Amino acid sequence: MKSVLRHFVNYKYLYTIVLFLVWMFFFDENKVSKQFDLKSRYLNLLNQKKYYLTEIGNNYKLSEALENDTLLLERIGREKYLMKRDNEIIYLIVNDSLK
Repeated sequence: MKSVLRHFVNYKYLYTIVLFLVWMFFFDENKVSKQFDLKSRYLNLLNQKKYYLTEIGNNYKLSEALENDTLLLERIGREKYLMKRDNEIIYLIVNDSLK
């Protein structure tokens, strides 16, 4: 009995560290796998933020250009929104292979 107790006393820090690691990996609310998931979500959100900031910049430049250039405004209206003049007819060609 004394040898077992002495063995435990000699390695008590090792046992404590192992118990702590097992607890952190499997039982704790903030376990390691959850931390990896949170980190990946955080990086994904940073990428989305960068994308949306560039889109905001592009849209701001486009709105500035549309306020000053009437030809650009007319071109975008015709291409994107299929607007036309009163005496024009628009033929829309749809490519089925892209769907």
